Amino acid sequence: MTDQQELRPDQPGFTHLLQQEIWPRIRGLRPNGVRAVPAATLILIDRSGKAPKVLMGRRSPTDRFMPNKFVFPGGRVDPCDAEMNVSGALSAPAERRLQSVRGKAFARCLPLAAIRETFEETGLVIGTRDYGAPENCPEGGWRSFAAHGAFPDLGAIHFVGRATTPPRLPRRYDTIFLAAEADNIVAREDGAVGPDKELVELVWVPISEAYALELPTITAVILRELEERMAQGMPHEMQVPWYRVEHPTGWRRLVM
Repeated sequence: MTDQQELRPDQPGFTHLLQQEIWPRIRGLRPNGVRAVPAATLILIDRSGKAPKVLMGRRSPTDRFMPNKFVFPGGRVDPCDAEMNVSGALSAPAERRLQSVRGKAFARCLPLAAIRETFEETGLVIGTRDYGAPENCPEGGWRSFAAHGAFPDLGAIHFVGRATTPPRLPRRYDTIFLAAEADNIVAREDGAVGPDKELVELVWVPISEAYALELPTITAVILRELEERMAQGMPHEMQVPWYRVEHPTGWRRLVM
């Protein structure tokens, strides 16, 4: 359930950054009817050192969409995500909130899309090997994932945030930002990153230093949200922010 009111300025959230850097560029555009495509991304957190690190990938400089930007791995939901067997279950608060995005049947697809896209873009297998390899996997990325003898583990997933690309832009996503601990990496497939791949470079970077990278504004905002969540101990019950544009006022930070 979404509380349709903006939080106080002293609360976590950086709506003003989006308002200052993005809203002036889009407020004068004409409506085009483009609908936001559901997508999911996964923030991997490594706590093995003194300062927590997150995994970020740099997009190709030749890409038309966000060239050279550092992003979290992720992408669109694929129909095959609904067919993949899993281990573990989403926390009750995460499942309830994800169901509010596009319904009960879709809630499971979002974290699975994030895990699959992370595997396809980085080669990292996020899951468990406690039960052997899943059988009857969908073709494509999931079959390659299962070849490493692992099930995707939904119990490892935290719901961190949501952001919807503003209307009137030619490409729009309704993106769910999820997180998991690096301890849940059980295997790695080589060759996923390189000059001819979607991500040309991977870096594990301390969160405090990540802001110096060339980031999309919304990525920096979600990083701030993640820091606040980590400071509270990553409770599943904690409210989840949703950044979206409402004409004519611009960006708002709602809560789910």
